[in-house]
Amino acid sequence: MGGPSPSPSPSPSPNPQLTQQWLSSVLSQRGPSALPYTEDVKWLIRQHLLSLSENYPSLQPKTATYTHNDGRTVNLLQADGTVPMLYLDVTYNIPIIIWLMESYPRHPPCVYVNPTRDMVIKRPHSHVNPSGMVSIPYLHSWVYPSSNLVDLARNLSHVFSRDPPLYSQRRPNPNPNPNPNPNPTPNYNFTPNAMMGAATTVRPVIPPRAYPPSPYGSGSGTGGGRIPPSPQRHTEDPNEVFRRNAVNKLVESLHADVGVLRKTSEAEMEGMFGGQGVLRQREEQLSRGVKELQDEKEGLEQQLQMVLMNADVLEAWLRENEVKLGNMGNLDVDNAFEPCDALSKQMLDCTSSDLAIEDTIYALDKAVQEGSISFDQYLKNVRLLSREQFFHRAMCAKLRAAQMQAQVASMAARVSSQYAM
Repeated sequence: MGGPSPSPSPSPSPNPQLTQQWLSSVLSQRGPSALPYTEDVKWLIRQHLLSLSENYPSLQPKTATYTHNDGRTVNLLQADGTVPMLYLDVTYNIPIIIWLMESYPRHPPCVYVNPTRDMVIKRPHSHVNPSGMVSIPYLHSWVYPSSNLVDLARNLSHVFSRDPPLYSQRRPNPNPNPNPNPNPTPNYNFTPNAMMGAATTVRPVIPPRAYPPSPYGSGSGTGGGRIPPSPQRHTEDPNEVFRRNAVNKLVESLHADVGVLRKTSEAEMEGMFGGQGVLRQREEQLSRGVKELQDEKEGLEQQLQMVLMNADVLEAWLRENEVKLGNMGNLDVDNAFEPCDALSKQMLDCTSSDLAIEDTIYALDKAVQEGSISFDQYLKNVRLLSREQFFHRAMCAKLRAAQMQAQVASMAARVSSQYAM
């Protein structure tokens, strides 16, 4: 099973601004030292790690070498630290390492518990195998791009609270034990200090070396990169002192220029990352717009096909009836259509009268607007026409009801005749 190598690179400071600058720097590297993530997801990886370090300050990003099962080694990003776990109303810290694999964030990261020397992995455990690899439902149901590291850490804390993955093993006391029991058993229990992350090594403080003051002053720089003057027993050569002070000034000036250049590059890089996010949003908007235009184009093409089919049908009908129209000579439009019965003829007359009155009222509206007729005459004519139109419409309603009854009676007669046969 693949796993991490024991020599990770230095992690950034817990300061959020320094963490942001460090992530921007490592994700923008090119060449052999570049991280194996695709360019279109580096901005999202950076946002995931920044949100994780903001919500869980103990989980700080760093780079380290990961060894795959086939022996390949690759430099990857990881979040190394602890997640809180509430067990029996006491909060413990479980040390973990979250590895961001090459296919992250389209695929879930690899999570390992990182026990210290006095911790052992619980066996068997439903979500942690003996090598420390964690497998929880959130990792199996990872969905890009909604899944993220903050929700993963929250789920890890919840799962570990129900079933702690680590136990603290107390080391035996080297002093003689007055207990007469000849077979003492190791005691496994939880202690808040024992469940903390990997212990840090305290290094002794080395006192600074004391040098006599320079006869030419100490300068006004910050002292970063300055060559300390070597102690002299009597007096120093003025030329040597001048050369040393000149070198110190040059080093300080170089450090200042490098700091300014780094800040400028980081600001430009931050702007490029922001621009990349804006461009990604615009790309999504353009993709949606292109898809909508394609759908609209398909709909218009279907409507065009229907129009062409209808046009062909009408042209065929015209060609078929053109000869008949020529044989009929002068055709009276009023007699072109003959009703099938008396009700239909009466309905046609009432409908034509209704539409004619509607056109007349419209013409009167135009005339009164242009001042062709007086307003009193307009009201009088509209009142008479509206009365007549009302009677025609009432007659149409009655005729429609009578036609409906006739159709129902005809259908009933046909059904009864079929049953009789």
